[in-house]
Amino acid sequence: MLTKEQLIKKLELEKHPEGGFFKETYRSKISISGSSLPLEFDSDRNVSTCIYFMLASDEFSAFHKVNQDEAWHFYLGDSILLHMISPEGEYSQVSIGNDFGQNETPQFVVPAQHWFAAEIKTEDSFALVGCTVAPGFDFDDFELAEPKELQQIFPQHKEIIQRLTR
Repeated sequence: MLTKEQLIKKLELEKHPEGGFFKETYRSKISISGSSLPLEFDSDRNVSTCIYFMLASDEFSAFHKVNQDEAWHFYLGDSILLHMISPEGEYSQVSIGNDFGQNETPQFVVPAQHWFAAEIKTEDSFALVGCTVAPGFDFDDFELAEPKELQQIFPQHKEIIQRLTR
């Protein structure tokens, strides 16, 4: 298997604001009118977008949310622990990977408007996944958590929020 650095170069990945590295690999040519979308969307969106996303064990994907459901697809590396907080404050987690004996799943959908963060479960390792959203992603749909604000909304999850925000 290629190293993290070799994959970053080969796939032309760039740093992502939430942590990790990414590259958009698909943006549908078909778009949806903003007037046909829910109120969270303030303009037209492409039907769908996909990215590569790489996360290493020396970093984390900070809590954030998007207006769309986000499907994660595991490609290679070590498993990812995905943490989620629903709009109602329910915490859950899922392991994304290919070790079925350890109850990992190779594909998972984070529901729209859920706060979520991710980390690698094994030291000195990384994972490469794909993320697909529909309607297509726009940074206007992305909100990176402010630690104190999120802790005020969900004080019962203070420790995980503090650990996985910047």
